[in-house]
Formats: sequence, C-alpha cells, structure tokens
Amino acid sequence: MSNQSGLRKFKLGDLLVESKEITPEQLQLALNTQKDQGGKLGDVLVNLGIMSEWNLAHALSRQLNIPFLDLKKHSIKPEIIQKIPERLARRYRVILLDIVDGNYLVGMADPTDLVAYDELTRKLTGNIKIAIVIEADLLHLFDVVYRKTEEITSFAAALKEEMVQSEEQVAQVDTISADAAPVVKLLNSIFEDAVQVSASDVHIEPDEKILRIRQRVDGVLQEHILPGKEIISALVLRIKLMSNMNISEKRLPQDGRFAVQVKDHNIDVRVAIMPVHFGEAVVLRLLDQAKGILKLEQLGMETKMMERVRQLIHQPNGMILVTGPTGSGKTTTLYAVLSELNSIEKKIITIEDPVEYVLPRVNQVQVNPAINLNFSDVLRSAVRHDPDIIMVGEMRDEETVRIGLRAAMTGHMVYSTLHTNDAISSTVRLMDMGAEGFLVAGALRGVIAQRLVRKVCDNCGTHYTPTEQEKVWIKGFTGHEHGSFNFKKGIGCSRCNNSGYRGRMGIYEFLEISPELADTLRANDSNKFIHTAQAQKDFKTLGQAAFECAIAGNTTLTEVFRITGDLV
Repeated sequence: MSNQSGLRKFKLGDLLVESKEITPEQLQLALNTQKDQGGKLGDVLVNLGIMSEWNLAHALSRQLNIPFLDLKKHSIKPEIIQKIPERLARRYRVILLDIVDGNYLVGMADPTDLVAYDELTRKLTGNIKIAIVIEADLLHLFDVVYRKTEEITSFAAALKEEMVQSEEQVAQVDTISADAAPVVKLLNSIFEDAVQVSASDVHIEPDEKILRIRQRVDGVLQEHILPGKEIISALVLRIKLMSNMNISEKRLPQDGRFAVQVKDHNIDVRVAIMPVHFGEAVVLRLLDQAKGILKLEQLGMETKMMERVRQLIHQPNGMILVTGPTGSGKTTTLYAVLSELNSIEKKIITIEDPVEYVLPRVNQVQVNPAINLNFSDVLRSAVRHDPDIIMVGEMRDEETVRIGLRAAMTGHMVYSTLHTNDAISSTVRLMDMGAEGFLVAGALRGVIAQRLVRKVCDNCGTHYTPTEQEKVWIKGFTGHEHGSFNFKKGIGCSRCNNSGYRGRMGIYEFLEISPELADTLRANDSNKFIHTAQAQKDFKTLGQAAFECAIAGNTTLTEVFRITGDLV
C-alpha cells in the first residue's frame, strides 16, 4: 500500500498552529471545548467559528501536500463509491471516488486519521491516493449515494420470511413490538429514502413476479425493484390500518391519510389505494409540513405578471382560475394567494379534497363523497356563511361551475382550479361544462396556467450547443439561429445525483379577461375569443415562457419539450 503523501502521525492542532492558521489561544479554547463536549477537533474549530470547513480543508492540503478535491464539482460514480460499505464510509468519513489501473482515489475529511487509513488499507487491495474533501459535502454525498435500497431489500426479505404468519398478524403489530416489526421497518425505510431525495410521491406497485417501489423526484419517477410480490398484501394492510381504511375491502379504490415523523420531518401522507391485476397499488403523496406555504413572490412569476395577478386577487369579487395537469403546482399557487389575502378583515372558506395545509383563521372543509358531501353541496352552503373569499379545490361538474360563477357575480371572490392545457382553453372548458357565455364573461377575471420545469443544477450547469434537431426547432419557433442564445445543461454531480437537474420552478401563462374578451364570450364566439386573447399585449404562452426559461439557463430545451409538448 502506498499514498502520495506518506501519511504519518500528525496532531491536527499543532499542524494548524505551526502553519499560523490558528493561534495557540484558539487551539486551547478548541481543546477545552472538545474535552467538555467531545467530537473531533476539526469539527470543534468549525463549530466555534475559528475556521470554516473550506479554510480547514485547504490548510490541511497545503501543509500535508495532499490535493484538495471539491466534491460539489466532481462527477460521482455510485457503483464505485458503494464498493466501500456505508457503515465504514460514514464512520471514518471516507469515500471511494475512482479506480484507475488498480489505483484508488479516496476522499477523506481528515487525512490525519491513521485509524481510518488503516481500515482503508485492509479494505482496498491496491495503491491508495488520498484527496482532502470538505466534510459537509462528504455527508451530503453519502445521503445521495447510499440510498436505503439495500436496507429496503433486507427488510423486504425479512418480511417475506415472516409471511408464514397470517397477514393480519404481520401488519397489526402492537405498539410495543411495532419498531421491531419487519413491515414497520420496511415502511419507515421507504419513507426515509423518500425524504432523503425530496420525493413528492411514492408508488408501490405489484407486478407478476416483482414489487416496484417508485419515487417521483422533481417530477420524474425513479424505480427500485424488489424480488417477489408476496409482501404487498402485508404492506397494503399496514397502510390501510394507519389510514383508518376498511382492511377487508380489496375490490374498490380507497383514499385516506396519516402523519408520520421521519427524522426531523413531520410528513403528512395522503394515501390512494387501487385494485390492479396483481393485487393493490398504493400511491403515497408526501407533504412536508416544515416547508410551509410559499409567498406569492416566491412562486417564480415575472415581476410584471405578478403585479397584474396581485391587482386581480385584491378585487372585491369575481373568479380566478388556476389551470394545469395534476402535479403542476396549482394548489401551491392557490395557497400562496390565500396566504396573502388572509387577514382579520376577510372571511375565507376553502373546499378541498383533501385539506393539504392548515391555514389560521380560514374555515377549511374537506369534501367526503362517501357521505355525499361534495364540492357543489359545500359551496352552496358556504355562500350562506357570508364569506369574502371562497376557494374551491376543483371545478369538477356543471353544478359546481354554475354556483361558483354566480357567487363570483354576487360579491364574492372565488378561486378554483381546472384541468386544461392552457389559459385560453379554460373558458371553452367552462362553457362545455354547461356555463353560459354571459355568466363566464361577467364573473371570470383571469386565468393562470402553469407547469413545473426542472432547474439546471446550479453546481454543474454548463453551456452547451443544441443538437441538430433542437437547432431546427429553435429556428422554426423563434426565427433566429441557435447562436443567438446561451443554453445550459447539467453534466451531473453529487448535488443533483448525477441527473443534471436540481429542484423545480414554475412557468406561467396569464390571461386577463379584458372587455373585448368578455364581449366574445357573451357572443359565444370561441374562435374570436382565442384570436383576441392571443393578440393581447404582453400575452405569453406557456411554450414561450418555457423557452425563455431555457434561454436564461434555468432549464434545458429537453425539459421544455418534456413539459410543454405541443404547447410550443
């Protein structure tokens, strides 16, 4: 075994004092603190604010003649990293980054830790080249690479073995043995993995011979396959018990919810169970209550559009619709609007399915079709409760549309959502649902259509030249050559789990109902309405908004195509 620096025993504090990175007094303070509180000296120095992690790493790099490696910019190779077990990697703060011709590149947070180095030499049969890395980046990379897949597989195997008992015995564990039960451990591990990667949904789907667990991260599904589907019955039973569902009903879909704590996150879980060919499929939507409700200015709208929207939402009456497919952020937008309007002077009633976030001072009603408590019934009752503002979760049927429009014309401000592809087609959809043109013209104030696009990773994003197909599209869409624009894409790094994307942002299309547009609605002239709307000053389609987002380097052309499709 060899290492480029010839590691020998160093005392970190003496090294830093000798190089004048810290004073003897600062070292003594850190040693005293370490004696009282424990921990590594480097961590103590950082926690006391004597040194930053960056300065500490670079100081060690200079003094020990060991190269510094920035994990944020390093392209990760999960299959190589996982050659060192997670337990060993986390214990000694080491990570295997590359293998070239039998030489191992290993990142270490503390290269003076000879115990860690000795463990490496026992684990790796070849020459070891050390690089210094920042510990916080290292811990983040652990969470990205060392997913819970092995743990989930292990608990699934344990549950399969225990399935010799009846399903009810497996799933209906009592509170004393709950933490030790394989089905509980498996579910907890699934939730921890989902929270670790900021998944919005978890899909548990039985196939003919396997069980799929898929997570939606930044709008895109990732898959983990478990051998055998035998455990699905115990998993579903446990979830039904947690959600207060009918455990004997396996032929009909059921909905429910429960709360769970994952590490320091309080997660509200919305559950949907549906019978499929090989059993019952489960979708768990995860709502992290710690993230809270966004403010209007945090949605990502252009400044001019946000000012126009803000003027409209403060009107005393009328209807504003937010449209888009499932998962496009409509509810987030409505909650941001309600958060701004929520005050002592205004009475707000919401009708939701389900209630996602609890708002103070707001009367929130959850519909319950099982007892015929639907949107139209609650809306009819809500109007009699003297509200200033009504939020209807979705315009689903003709009766709800009619009551909502009439409420908007009789002194109430009504907000709701609609499933349409763009803002312009929303009025046509309302009339297709039975609303008269004059009613829509008198009540509707504006429509916001939206999508969520994945953002280029701010850590590994780099400029790139579009493909030949993209060049043709750009020329056709804009009339300009691709050279007029600077596009970016992520090359993949530890921060984005090698995807090139990190986080999502909203793109918006806003249509304000002008007097001219209202006249076309009264005349039931859909074609003229569409042409007049498209000709409105400052009107921008979702496709244009998405393309501008790509021009700004916030997303990629691939993502624009994926999200907008024929909207461009």
